[in-house]
Amino acid sequence: MNLFVSAGEPSGDLHASNLVRALLARDPSTRVTGFGGPKTAAAGADLLYPLTDLAVMGVRNVVRHLPTFFRLGDLARRHFRTARPDAVVLVDYPGFNFALAGRAHAAGIPVYYFVPPQLWAWRRGRVRAVRRWCSGVLSALPFEDAWYRSRGVRTHYVGHPYFDELAAQRPDPEFVAEERATGRPVVALLPGSRNQEVAANFGMMLAAAGKVRAVRPDARFLVAAFNERQAAAVRAMVSAGGLPVRVYVGRTPEVIEAADACVAVSGSVSLELMYRAKPTVIVYRMGVASQWLARRLVKLSSITLVNMLAGEVLFPEILTSRDESDWIAGHVLGWLNDAAARQAAVGRIAALRDRVAVPGACDRAADFLLSALQSRRAA
Repeated sequence: MNLFVSAGEPSGDLHASNLVRALLARDPSTRVTGFGGPKTAAAGADLLYPLTDLAVMGVRNVVRHLPTFFRLGDLARRHFRTARPDAVVLVDYPGFNFALAGRAHAAGIPVYYFVPPQLWAWRRGRVRAVRRWCSGVLSALPFEDAWYRSRGVRTHYVGHPYFDELAAQRPDPEFVAEERATGRPVVALLPGSRNQEVAANFGMMLAAAGKVRAVRPDARFLVAAFNERQAAAVRAMVSAGGLPVRVYVGRTPEVIEAADACVAVSGSVSLELMYRAKPTVIVYRMGVASQWLARRLVKLSSITLVNMLAGEVLFPEILTSRDESDWIAGHVLGWLNDAAARQAAVGRIAALRDRVAVPGACDRAADFLLSALQSRRAA
């Protein structure tokens, strides 16, 4: 079997890598080529380009990289024509991956979307392209499967692959024990995986931490940075503020596990926070123009996957262009100062986790893909 995989963001790289491992475990002769990141390459894929280097946000950044995107589109078209993969498997990253879907479909190659784009949130009209170009969507969320299916898209519900990763995680118990040893409350700050997210949100998080400490001087703050570059930027901001904040890279599971309460940028990390049943404030700060546009384009009552899954507000959330550090600090202090309120929040989050956090999505996706392609080949 010859497959082409495309993942363009850190989370997509993680999901693609686990899918590649599941495919190779079932059929070691499978050859996987494509675009991705270091995790996908380590899983056994032969990368034509490290696409996660182009995990950019915002119109200006996308325009700046357009020549590279066009070059990669041409590279993929040539590969489809010469290598003739049995299927193209796309992982999120809709802007670029939609272009790949069109090219693969034009070449007569079946296209499957694993972790499909969240069209139910915005740009819903693009579902017509999914219906036309994709042989199947491997849906990650129950309401997502129903949404796509009601619009004539062929779907197969596999669940969210992030739960595969979370089930396999083993946070370092010594690290967690050391951070908890003082008996002082721990607040985790998770400023996101993109440079733009960190730049936009961490200052507000740090201001909220200062307001929490003004009331609870015993509170400690841990930051989970995605990479060393972001950690350096965060440490510079922390140094200027004078707060007792410790910054870690590659320790996100441990930082979350050690925390009594968390503040996080909206994203898939909310699923990890749910998995570990941590009371959390979800934030997303952007410019005034971007917020105005988002409120008109995004067709959702919530910006947090956990709240969408729950059908209620388990994680207080805010999409803002202003400093909302008072609001953030108020929620965190509510949990730190009221043990009963915190425990009630933990119980509601854990109940949702037990209902929806079912691992095995990558195994189910691999079984489906291999079966579908074998049936297609036999036909």
